[in-house]
Amino acid sequence: MRTRSTAGETHATSGGWVRVLTGKLTAWMILAAVLLVSGAVFALASSEGASEAPQTLPDTSEAALVSQIQQEFPDAGSVPAVLVVTRQDGDVLGPEGIAAAVGAGERMAEVVGAAPQGPIPSEDGAAALVLVPVDVESISNEQGSELVRDMRAAVADGLDPGLEAQLTGGPAFAADTAAAFEGADFRLLAATATVVAVLLIITYRSPVLWLVPLVVIAVADRVASLLVSTVGDALGVTVDGSTSGIVSVLVFGAGTNYALLLVSRYREELRKTENRRQALGDAYRGAVPAIVASNITVVLALLTLLLATLPNYRSLGISAAVGLLVALAYALVALPAALAVCGRGLFWPFVPRPGRDTGRANASSSKRRRLIVPTTPEGFREDVPSGVWGRIASGVVTRPARVLISCVLILVILAFGLLGTRIGLSQTEQFRTPSEAVAGLETAAEHFPAGVTDPVTVLTRTGTETDVLEAVQGVEGVVSAVPAGESDTGWSRITVTLDAAPATDRSEDSVVALRSAVDEVPGSEAIVGGPVAEAVDTSDGNLRDLALIAPLILLVVFAVLVLALRALIAPLLLLGATVLSSLAALGLGTFVTTQILGFPGLDVSVPLYSFLFLVALGVDYSVFLVIRAREEAATHSTREAMVRAVALTGGVITSAGIVLASVFVVLGVLPLIVLTQVGVIVALGVLLDTFLVRTLVVPALFTLVGERVWWPGDPHASASPGAAPDDPAPASTADTKETHP
Repeated sequence: MRTRSTAGETHATSGGWVRVLTGKLTAWMILAAVLLVSGAVFALASSEGASEAPQTLPDTSEAALVSQIQQEFPDAGSVPAVLVVTRQDGDVLGPEGIAAAVGAGERMAEVVGAAPQGPIPSEDGAAALVLVPVDVESISNEQGSELVRDMRAAVADGLDPGLEAQLTGGPAFAADTAAAFEGADFRLLAATATVVAVLLIITYRSPVLWLVPLVVIAVADRVASLLVSTVGDALGVTVDGSTSGIVSVLVFGAGTNYALLLVSRYREELRKTENRRQALGDAYRGAVPAIVASNITVVLALLTLLLATLPNYRSLGISAAVGLLVALAYALVALPAALAVCGRGLFWPFVPRPGRDTGRANASSSKRRRLIVPTTPEGFREDVPSGVWGRIASGVVTRPARVLISCVLILVILAFGLLGTRIGLSQTEQFRTPSEAVAGLETAAEHFPAGVTDPVTVLTRTGTETDVLEAVQGVEGVVSAVPAGESDTGWSRITVTLDAAPATDRSEDSVVALRSAVDEVPGSEAIVGGPVAEAVDTSDGNLRDLALIAPLILLVVFAVLVLALRALIAPLLLLGATVLSSLAALGLGTFVTTQILGFPGLDVSVPLYSFLFLVALGVDYSVFLVIRAREEAATHSTREAMVRAVALTGGVITSAGIVLASVFVVLGVLPLIVLTQVGVIVALGVLLDTFLVRTLVVPALFTLVGERVWWPGDPHASASPGAAPDDPAPASTADTKETHP
């Protein structure tokens, strides 16, 4: 009678939404509605892929103000394309080479419709520069890459044998970046889908089951991509190529994790009852809290980026939040409806049924499949499911202090990989793919002052330019400084050439010195801009954003953990473990990318990107574990609950961690070093959280703290009187009868 009553109460309290999801007719209706909504999004949303480079200049920076004021000058709206002409054998150009440079410049100018400037021969006579002004608007849209291709084709047409001409400068870099991202979305999607499909097949060991979550997630990713573009247009946020790539990885990674958690719980419930709809409902109720807590944690952490000063962070924050909410919606609506429609046979050939895994049990097999948790201080002994994760957890809770100290030492040692690392990459170090703009800049630096292709711009009030010019010429690293026109609004411009290449430490030091020097000229109101100054302001913006956003991320994650676990001690322990794991991942990832992959250093944006994903995503696996542990703690001691939780969730969390790490590695198909670095660091961090933090550190911490870990909550208060979760009686025939198998 008690069992029947319990089954009836389960159905009565399951909630209308769960019954709707698991009903066969309504499941078909939900799937149809999801398909209609997805089709409407495909039809109405913009389908243009993002191919721009990230916009990293803070809106309120000094370099941004210089760019804005320059719009008031007569030559506003143009930026020079720089042609570098040399001989392939390295000899001097001579009169014939100079004449060829003139001809190449004229052909290039015909494409643009503007007069060329130059040629400017180098002191060694082995190179010449030709400058052609290009309209800014023509390189800021989709025609920019085509224009640069036409210019390069015009230069190559008729170029004398033995000569080499390379187009560099702002327009060329913009075009090469856009060209590098062409087709990147498809490559990323194909690689990510392939990785997820292979891992799902290995995880599920079924030729059919993997298709359901993969199709649901793939549709969610395409819907998210289109919605992100639409939301970005509505809010005036530019979604660049790197942002769209990261969003796709997040949707696939998080969506797969949600699917693994739900399907794993569904399989577990199918082993308890013949009624698959009841099993799906129970699985849904059991998995949803962890899925929602995980999603809210990451979404709120991403939304802290809206407070950043750098536009690329704000773009990522809103875009990734939209993408993850779409992934959540499909995981909680489309996936359970698809599972309800497909039925139990979806798991073929390993179809879970009651008694299939336990009916063969006898004394010997029971010993093989069950473990005895060490006796608790209260003398209580409890058996839990065996397997590798159960054995590991049992070992951890037996020697928690030794395990914890060993793991902490390992993580601290890994974190030391950050020491001495160079932060910041030059303009020529950003690409992983060949770039003529990069090659041209390097060639020019061999024969001219390294900063000639990207001069620094100083704006000062008209009438003070003489004093400012004198101050500028006294700054170390300045090769030349010449007046370059006046505006009708009272500003004069000075063009400064540095002896250091753009975006290097020396050039940035020179910009800082220039700003200090011109600030001392009374009444000048002088400001310093240009590409090198933009790099300085971007680096400063990254430091400010890291100092602001990192604590906010920790605060948001802590708040979500408190709400999800209804405790204060447990969230503090999880957050501390996750922060230490994140620092270890940064150190290990830095070592791998610089010492093994050969990258010259970390991009300035990598620390914040990595910390965000490591904390927000890394804590997920501990959340999945601890929510299950809290559920088990209703009828067990904390030590026993943790062992049971590790044993029951070890397989699915490990699979989820491997999937997420793998899809982040796929970021390496994109052309910028920063994305490869973020992908490697986050992948390593996820693996550390999956195998070290979740498996060893968290169980050891919770065992050492004991029952106080749930303070001020009390998991035992949620246990129903007379419940016997470890030995449930079989449901009656009336309760388990199922019309549709």
